[in-house]
Amino acid sequence: MRTLIVGSGFVGRAIATRLAASGEEPVLASRRPPAGPSGPWRWTELDVTDRDATRRVLAGADTIVLVHGPSDVTWCATHPEEALHGHATATRHVAEAAGDRRIVLISTDNVFDGESETCVEGTPTNPANAYGRAKLAAERALDGVADRTVLRVSLIYGWEPAESTKWLNFFASCAHRLRTGEPVRVPYDQWTTPVLIDDVAAVTEAVLVRSGPPLLHLGGPERVSRADWARIIAAELGVPADLVIAEPRAAGRYADRPANTCLSSTLLRTHPATAGVPVRGVRAGTRDLLAVHATRSAP
Repeated sequence: MRTLIVGSGFVGRAIATRLAASGEEPVLASRRPPAGPSGPWRWTELDVTDRDATRRVLAGADTIVLVHGPSDVTWCATHPEEALHGHATATRHVAEAAGDRRIVLISTDNVFDGESETCVEGTPTNPANAYGRAKLAAERALDGVADRTVLRVSLIYGWEPAESTKWLNFFASCAHRLRTGEPVRVPYDQWTTPVLIDDVAAVTEAVLVRSGPPLLHLGGPERVSRADWARIIAAELGVPADLVIAEPRAAGRYADRPANTCLSSTLLRTHPATAGVPVRGVRAGTRDLLAVHATRSAP
């Protein structure tokens, strides 16, 4: 099966790697080639906001995964129209060209306002910010597609090289700074249900090839504050706990994030497509990542 993955960033590359390991033929599509080392995929140039180009590129695909558009919450807040165009207009172009092909859209917990400790699939949406509004508009652009799954994912984390110019996820940012003895300032009042990137890829593959439900939430099994998570990372690295400086959300760069970005789902555990797919908590995920990629520092 040839799967077109629209978006070649951190998540898109992980999904492509997972599909290739299962014998499928993933093709990454984006404006620019994927950053970093090459992987088990082909790449094709695509500006998904271009309707005609989208139609041409989709012609060779059997299934489609959408993980495109700007995801920096702060950037989206200052560029709301561009964020909306990058997510919703692009998704509409794919929906128009897809026909009866299966589509999986990777969405976000930011479609909720963060007032509830956790949100299930039936919780009413109320986007917390411009990023959430753009993603919700993208979800709605798929309303006319019969064979679709909107997969809302909580905070995604995974390993990134220390030499990266900009770490794209909370785990990597904390781990690399703590390993060098640099203090990290993190909020004690911003909560999430983090999901390891490998588990996101596994669930995406499951709903893609086994026809998951129209809407599904993917959150990790542990609800943790960012400060507590940073302490877990410090403990696994064996560095002093006082390198983690807990502060109010409003004091730092997380002020534009909802207080709760937590997702839960009984459907994830019971639907035939995903019932057997394990999803690790942050303690297990942190331990697994560091065991593979990092040498623990001495206390």
